[in-house]
Amino acid sequence: MQKQQRKISPGRWIPTLRSEKMPHRYIRCRDALYRQSSGESGSRGLPGRHLGKSGSRGLSYRELREAWSGYLFLLPSLLGTGIFVLIPFLDVFRRSFLRAVGSGFVGMENYRQVLTNEAFRRAAGNTARFMLFCLPILLALSLCMAVLVCQVTHFQRWIKTGFLMPMAIPAASVVIFFRMLFDQKGWLNLLLRQMGLAGQDWLTSGRAFWVLSACYIWKNLGYDMILWLAGLGAIPEEQYEAAKVQGAGAWACFRYITLPQLKETLFVTALLSFVNAFRVFREAYLLAGEYPHESIYMLQHLFNNWFVNLDIQKMTAAAVMLVIGTGAVLFGFRRTGGGEG
Repeated sequence: MQKQQRKISPGRWIPTLRSEKMPHRYIRCRDALYRQSSGESGSRGLPGRHLGKSGSRGLSYRELREAWSGYLFLLPSLLGTGIFVLIPFLDVFRRSFLRAVGSGFVGMENYRQVLTNEAFRRAAGNTARFMLFCLPILLALSLCMAVLVCQVTHFQRWIKTGFLMPMAIPAASVVIFFRMLFDQKGWLNLLLRQMGLAGQDWLTSGRAFWVLSACYIWKNLGYDMILWLAGLGAIPEEQYEAAKVQGAGAWACFRYITLPQLKETLFVTALLSFVNAFRVFREAYLLAGEYPHESIYMLQHLFNNWFVNLDIQKMTAAAVMLVIGTGAVLFGFRRTGGGEG
């Protein structure tokens, strides 16, 4: 074991230990990250593992058995997904090119009817508007709340429980609360009248969009905050300590240490929030019924009405287009903020 001096910043030296059996570790002070070099570890083989001609390590018998055991445990889920999801969707894709009655091939006619349908364009526009407005606000607010909760030393468990309570409340109960609050004779209008102001029509006008957005953000804020807390807890505390030694402030630590290491968490949180945004139909349906104000007429309303009317050709074509669009959005999430791969 030999002791060396390594300079980490102008005018500062720290002792580092180095041995033949222990790979050398070095410190990058600007990023405050610890990395382990692979140059000294060489290509030493490990017991039970074999190196191929290209230097890559093969799998031992035990590792192969564990891998096959994992696939066997996944097999029931894969079979269920294939039988109840994949095969029916392939049939939907086939029917999107056929007439609703019979087996006549119509080509892209069903897709043309969907794209020229005014209700579809309004529903698609409202759904896109809802997601573009709610998702950034939800992600930003939940991240800020997670950072603040991390700074709390007392009653942190109770704070997390309080933020998660809206997820445990049934959707019908949430809607009843919002109807009592925003109805024409609800609490908010009663308060406005007592203040000498005129009451507003919150649920049957363009303001219904803001009510639905507030309901979605309030219900999912705690869930996203827990996801951010999991990502924040995975960042080593030593990185912040090393950065503070070099004079980094709170904003510098957040920008150069926290944010770069939350990319995977951002992908997971954005993905789950995107999926939950499609489930807002329950709240919208209970708030305003089958035909709500046009500002909250979502794709789910349209599919529900087409299903009731058995408009199969439009429903199948729109379903295929929705899957393609959703897949493109998820691929974009993965490319921009989804980490490796």
